[in-house]
This record gives sequence, structure tokens and C-alpha cells, in this order.
Amino acid sequence: MWRLKVADGGNDPYIYSTNKFVGRQIWEFDPHYGTPEERAEIEAARENFWKNRYQLPVCSDLLWRMQFLREKNFKQTIAQVKVEDGEEITKETATTAMRRAVHFFSALQASDGHWPAENAGPLFFVPPLVFCLYITGHLDTVLPGEYRKEILRYLYCHQNEDGGWGFHIEGHSSMFCTTFSYICMRILGEGPDGGRDNACARGRKWIHDRGGMTSIPSWGKTWLSILGLFDWSGCNPMPPEFWFFPSFLPMHPGRMFCYCRLVYMPMSYLYGRRFVGPITPLIIELRQELFLQPYNEINWKKVRHLCAKEDLYYPHSLIQDLMWDSLYICTEPLLSRWPFNKLRQKALEVTIKHIHYEDENSRYITIGCVEKSLCMLACWVENPNGDYFKKHLARIPDYLWIAEDGMTMQTFGSQAWDTSFALQALIACNMTNEIGSILKKGHEFIKESQVKENPSGDFKSMFRHISKGSWTFSDQDHGWQISDSTAEGLKCCLLLSMMPPEIVGEKMESEQVFDAVNILLSLQVRIIYLPGAISMVVPITKQCKNGGLAVWEPAGAPKWLELLNPTEFFADVVLEHEYVECTASSIQALVLFKKLYPGHRTNEINNFITNAVRFIEHIQMPDGSWYGNWGSCFFYGTWFSLGGLAAAGKTYHNCLAIRRGVEFLLKSQGDDGGWGESWLSNPKEKYIPLEGNRSNLVQTAWALMGLLHSGQEERDPMPLHRAAKLLINSQMEDGDFPQQEVTGVFKKNCMLHYADYRNIFPLWALAEYVRWVPLP
Repeated sequence: MWRLKVADGGNDPYIYSTNKFVGRQIWEFDPHYGTPEERAEIEAARENFWKNRYQLPVCSDLLWRMQFLREKNFKQTIAQVKVEDGEEITKETATTAMRRAVHFFSALQASDGHWPAENAGPLFFVPPLVFCLYITGHLDTVLPGEYRKEILRYLYCHQNEDGGWGFHIEGHSSMFCTTFSYICMRILGEGPDGGRDNACARGRKWIHDRGGMTSIPSWGKTWLSILGLFDWSGCNPMPPEFWFFPSFLPMHPGRMFCYCRLVYMPMSYLYGRRFVGPITPLIIELRQELFLQPYNEINWKKVRHLCAKEDLYYPHSLIQDLMWDSLYICTEPLLSRWPFNKLRQKALEVTIKHIHYEDENSRYITIGCVEKSLCMLACWVENPNGDYFKKHLARIPDYLWIAEDGMTMQTFGSQAWDTSFALQALIACNMTNEIGSILKKGHEFIKESQVKENPSGDFKSMFRHISKGSWTFSDQDHGWQISDSTAEGLKCCLLLSMMPPEIVGEKMESEQVFDAVNILLSLQVRIIYLPGAISMVVPITKQCKNGGLAVWEPAGAPKWLELLNPTEFFADVVLEHEYVECTASSIQALVLFKKLYPGHRTNEINNFITNAVRFIEHIQMPDGSWYGNWGSCFFYGTWFSLGGLAAAGKTYHNCLAIRRGVEFLLKSQGDDGGWGESWLSNPKEKYIPLEGNRSNLVQTAWALMGLLHSGQEERDPMPLHRAAKLLINSQMEDGDFPQQEVTGVFKKNCMLHYADYRNIFPLWALAEYVRWVPLP
């Protein structure tokens, strides 16, 4: 049976940590673990997911929850409550529901203080890892039998009814993920007609019905070329010479969005070497299975720009295609000949140097799972027996996650992010004396997870920003600063610093608090607002002084560079942008900081808040909502925005933006008192209700808290009562809340499953409801 292990570095000599592996969560299979009854319970959960996979393709993340609740002998001792139609919610009823949620959620805390969870959902995460291990010959050792079984289970569970696989678990079928899933199943041992419910045959038919896999998007073409299932001449160029472009050019790598930079860095290395893995009998079979014409008769030059209509979210312009063609026709042939091939060799050396730098500064976790497989393969291609590759192998378990729907690959984890929200929700419950030990452990985790150093060496020459004082999304070892993770982590530490240290632990050292503030101030973008005109982003310096907040690194590169987006299925991935969530979260953190440390960088913080508020007001949508970039979608963005504006002193009475935001929330409330929004709102960039006007409890919690930020209880509390009633009546017998639709997103078109959200946000909303709404 599978078991989750926390803060465990294992015995691998090639793994190391900056904080004793605090936050690390890895799965281990133990054939002797668990009783027959416990194994039967897991099998029942798996079968239940399979039967309902088309109605709800989102897992409830049950395996680790079953383990933790069992290990802690959890029993819900607080009686369940319901609110009948026509019945008034009393303070006792609302408080009871809240306390039941706290009791349940507290039992899910890990020994190091964080709350584990799945953070996944895209269906292009796992296959590249399998491809890499297959090419390098490490498939059997890294993914033995039980691992393969669970990866296959995940693929079977998330195959769509039409036979294809979506870009993510709720998406329509795509050529990219259908091809990847098919190849993955074949590598893992399934025959051409194998797989549960004829998975392989159905997947292959889907590909054939759309003309074969020559129309796979560019990332797919790259991986297929690496596998030997495509020809590199069918790919648009990715010249490694890009990595030593002079800094005065607008297309300099340091101006790119870090994820884009770190995907194309190893891709360009592999492209520059034209690396192709071993042509095994299986690869030859796949060449025959997935094309509609003989492999050796395909005109690869003609398929470079092909992309299946199912995958096309960001069409390439004619100008961009002409740019690729000029590189393909003129530049690449030149760089393959003497003496220019010397430049190519130098470029490959520079590129692998950057890869090693990024690997070392993330303890070989890398920035994310897409990059992980590519960087790991690049290290193997450079030296199959080298320590770089061995260090990569040691960090693979950090990414693997298993639930009742099988094994997938995490983005990189959301430990710090989820825990910072969880602690704020628990603090809001005003139950310190009852849950002091929970708060103390969480407090220690947050303090231990703060990044204590900047990237090593001359990090600016390696295109990196400062990180000292930040929080990552996952754990300290990951190393990549994130603005809203930093703001939420800082908020936790400030809130806990105002509570009794004998209960919640000693407060964070002032210098570490100041370091966090420095991170936030460094990531703001200067914007000039011209009345009646288009606003301009002005990259005066790397550390700009006004406007919205970026996520990882300062924004400010020319916006026209987004026209060169090399992907077909993401938007806004070439540059770093400013985001309403990061901006609003940072306002809240700095307002609280200013109250506790009134003499520290006062003018800078005041200017930050003033201009951040202006940014939030400026980007409000015509219907009064705000677009959520990292959650689905307008309820998420509106919750953050109303919270940020309220923290800055804006009210319903003195701020038009708040009044318009409230109007949006009130008019979109459902008949059952809740709110529900389709994931399609994100890619379409317009509000789309859930099918059938259903409500989603997480989104209901966001909307409820947004209204509370605006002081809705003073005007008309009825919408709040209706929302609270839905949350209370939806609570399950054990204090959990039911899993519903996916509510996270990355870059508009890629949905992410945050499994802890279903506990954190309904609990938090109930706590705020009890706190602010007068109840009998």
C-alpha cells in the first residue's frame, strides 16, 4: 500500500537540502503496509472515481487523507448541523459548522507543519518524465511495477469519452496530450490495443481521425524528435545562441518570463545538439502506428507550422512564421558549417552552464515539472554518468503524487501557498486556545520555509532576481521567489506575531520580515496613467516604483514581444506581467506590516500602496469584476481585489471600484445562495457560469469573503446568509467538504487542481462570516 512521507531526505547520497527537507512530501510503496480493510477502502475509492470520472474528473485526493486520519485516530466529535428552509442562521449553528471544519482540517496537518495536497491537473506533465527515463535507461529503476500501474491508472481515468486526452483533466481532447498519453502507455508496457476500456485503440483512432500526429504543437514536435518519432527538420529553430544575446537587445533572455526561459533553455540545448534517443523496436512500431503515411515519406519541412485546431489557443502571426522561416532557411544552415559551427559549440557550452546553475539553485527540483524532465535529459546528454544527472534522479520523488485516480506529476507542489492560506483561515476562527499546537507547527513551517539567501554567485548575469526573504510556492529548497506567496507568508508571520508566543511560538526575526518586504517592493511595476489614453508600462529600472506586481521577476519588457510567443496553447508566456492577485495580496501584507513596523521604509511603502490601488482600480473589467490569473476566475480576482482595496482604506462609500465589484458579485449569486464559474472563463476571458447554474463551494467562499471585505453585512446581510447556508448544508458528516470542479489555472488555458482549497476556503469564509455578521 502507498504511504506519504514528510520531511524525509532518504538515503540517496545525491540529494541535499537547505532546511532539512522541511516541506518535502514523497510517496513510498510498502507491500506490507495496511490492513485488508484499509486496502479495500482504497480500492473502493478508486472504483468510485472510475465510475464517476466523466461527471467529475477531479480527484478528492483521498489516499494521504485516509492515511493521516487513520494515523491520528480522527473521529468527528462535533455533531453535524443543517439550516432548514426558512430557518434563521444562529451564531451557534455557524460556529458549530466552523468548528467541525477546523477539527477535521487540523487532523490533516503534517508533522512538519504543512498541509499536503495534490497540485496537478495538466495531462502533459507525466509523459515527458516517462520519455526521459525510457531514453536514459532508468525507467525500470525509477518507476518499478507499482509506479507504472498507477501512472497507467491515471491515464485511463482521464481519457475522454471520445478517446482523446485533454490539455488538462477537464479539457476537451487535444493532439498534444492524446499523442503523449498514447506513447506513454506503450512505453509503460501496453500493446497497440491494450489498456483499460480499449484505451490505446481509442486513443490511436482519435489521432488518426485528425490526420495523424504531424499536427502536434511545437512542444510535442520537440519531444517526438528527441524520441526519434519526428525529425528535427520538422521543428522550428530553437538556436542556443540566444543565451548569449547582448543585454541591450529587447529580446534578451533576462527579459523573458522565467518559465518560458527555462523551458526553452534545455530545449535549445537538445535542439542544438540534434539529440535523438535510441531507435528501439518500440519506436519503430510507434512510427508505424501514429502516422497516416510511411515515416520515411513525410515531408518534415511542410509540417513545421502545423497545429491541430483542437490545440490552437494562441495562433501564430504571419510575421512570426516568417521569422521562424528565416531562421530555418538562412541561419541554421550557416551555423552548421565551419567556422560558424564554432559559435554553435560555444552556445551549447553557455546553455548547459545556465542549466547547471538553475539546477543547483533549486537543489535539482528545477522551477517546475515541465522543465525538470528537459533539464534532467540535457544533463544526461552531456554526461550519462555524471553527478548532475544523478542529482536529478534523486529529486524525481518530489514530483510524484498519487490519489484514487492514480499517479501523476505535481507542478512542483503548493506546500507554502496552501499552508499560508490554511493558517490565515484558522487564525480567523478565533480558536487559539483549542488549536494552539496546530498554529505553532504551521508557524514553524512558514518560518523554516522562507528563502534565506539570494541565488548563488553573480545571479544577475544568470538572469535571476533577488530571492532572499521570499517564500516559494512549495518549499525552501525550490528557491524561486513568488510575490503573492511572499505576501501571504508575511501576513501569516505578522498575524502570528500578535498572538501569545507561548502558544503559537516565537515571532519571526525583524530582519527576516524586512527581507520579505524588500522582495515585495522590488517586484512592483511602474505604470504611467494618462487620462483618456492607453496606459504605458515604463521599465525605468529593474526595481520599479509604481503599479502592479509581477510574480517571479520584475516586469517591464516591451509588450510587443508577446507577439513572438512560440507556443500554441498558452497566452502571455514570453514576458513577466503584473497581476491583480499579487498586487492585492501585497497591499494587505504591507498595510499590516506598516502598523507593526511604522518606521521602516515608510515613504516607499506608502507609494507602493497608493499606486497598487490605482493599478487595481484601473484594470477592473467593465462588468465590475477582476480577471483572476491564477484561479478560476472572476470570483477569484474579485475576492483578492476587494480585499486589497479594503486593506488600503477604500470602502463601499468612497470607492467606485468596490461598489462595482459588489454589484458584480450580487448579480451573479445563484438561486441556492452560491456562486459557480466554469473554467472556460479563463481562456475565453469572460464570465461563464457553471453548466446548469451550479454552485462551487470554493468560489462561493471567495465571493462571500469579497462581500465581507466590502462591508456587505452593514447594507444587506441576506446574500451573506444565503451563501453561509449553502456552505453549512454542504458540509459532510466528518467535517470535510465535497470535492467539486477544478479552481486553479496557469496562463489562462491550463487548469490546476488545488486539492486543499475545498477545505481552506469554505472554512475561512465561515470564520469571517461568524466574525463580521451579527447573528442571533
